[in-house]
Amino acid sequence: MIKQETPKYVSNRNACKLCAPLGAGIAFKGIKGCVPLVHGSQGCTTYIRRYLISHYKEPVDMASSNFSEVNTIFGGEKNFGTGLNNVISQYNPEVVGVSSTCLSETIGEDIPRMIHEYTELNGSIPLPVLVNVSTPSYRGTHIDGFHDAVCSTISLLAINEEKGTHINIFPGFISPEDIRHLKDIFEDFGIDYILFPDYSDTLDNPHWKEYQILPEGGTPVSDIRRTGSAAASIELGYVFNKGGLRGRIKDNKTVYTGGEWLELKYNLPDYKTGIPVGIKETDKFLELLKRLSGKNIPERYERQRGRLVDSYIDGHKYLFGKKAIIYGEEDLVIGLVSFLQEVGIDVVLVASGGESGILSNIINEKCGTEKEITVISGADFETINTLADSLKPDILIGNSKGYYIARRLAIPLVRVGFPIHDRMGAQRIRILGYEGTQQLFDRVTNALIEYKQENSQVGYKYI
Repeated sequence: MIKQETPKYVSNRNACKLCAPLGAGIAFKGIKGCVPLVHGSQGCTTYIRRYLISHYKEPVDMASSNFSEVNTIFGGEKNFGTGLNNVISQYNPEVVGVSSTCLSETIGEDIPRMIHEYTELNGSIPLPVLVNVSTPSYRGTHIDGFHDAVCSTISLLAINEEKGTHINIFPGFISPEDIRHLKDIFEDFGIDYILFPDYSDTLDNPHWKEYQILPEGGTPVSDIRRTGSAAASIELGYVFNKGGLRGRIKDNKTVYTGGEWLELKYNLPDYKTGIPVGIKETDKFLELLKRLSGKNIPERYERQRGRLVDSYIDGHKYLFGKKAIIYGEEDLVIGLVSFLQEVGIDVVLVASGGESGILSNIINEKCGTEKEITVISGADFETINTLADSLKPDILIGNSKGYYIARRLAIPLVRVGFPIHDRMGAQRIRILGYEGTQQLFDRVTNALIEYKQENSQVGYKYI
């Protein structure tokens, strides 16, 4: 039973979300040779870089058109051209991904027009591919910005040439480690695929002896163009950036994702399956790959599944009846609800800064539950903090921003999602597939065992 909680306040206190151009920047980092350019104030770009560097522990170059008070009044077109010139001369990028900000959107900056005029003015010299996305944070979150950037890039670059046999995979906002795991799965099935965006290397590089101005990795532009000739698309998620806040109009229809755009434009089948966390969602994902490839599920995944089932049985006595609060991106929390129900943990609160308006319906449809779950969309952490006192959770699952709540309640926090600033290895956290679920299961179980052990009057060593 789902209980939809509507916040009774006007102000947002410590929002359970981040800004839209931040999400767009992550998507653009998944393009080979791309430098993101934020059209707005320097502070916006500095904030985004700080968050990305702290989470991924990698240098993240991101340019800014550097608005001042004068630009706010008279427009930032001159700064935009200067910013592009500097990026091109210093980085020689293959692609520049331009995102807007609250400020540039509020004063009505027409970025597509500016890109067109810049291209016309500089047409005599080789230019990088220029893509752009509208990302004012007053009408969306970092997830909206991420999916909008993916959809915008696909709509600008994808072309339909000779029909191919490859499959497009749009993985959504997941960790670099989970992207690598997805690629392993597709290769084990023998599927020819294009994965976009692919920041598994650009945001998780090996050690460099010398600084790399453009890190290796990313989906090549040539592959992004070929997405229009694929046999089908797979998108991981149910919510994406839906809910009326955003959307791209195509043939009098509103499309939100890259897969939807390709389906409408080029009639490519678009298969949506949730983020494969837990046995049920992973089963659905692998069955889809089996159907599309015409090949049986490789034995290694059958064995992974069997070990996971065995661990569920082994750990049931530690987890059954425990209560959890989970928070984060909407598609992430849907996957977490499904997983926690499998292992016997009661989810008492689901909170997300997303405002799709469909989160509670999706949880009810895809997960189902007999016990009451309170769901809050457009949530902030102070609301979570307030509700936690009456809900009495045993564990929190989400990003680092909820740590102060776990600390006040003196309960464990298992960190997943974005951002994770207070632990190492955020870019290597795996939760997808049977193996990722196994790792998540062990982390949750051991967090509860450790809590019980540390708070026991008897320092027992055997459980």
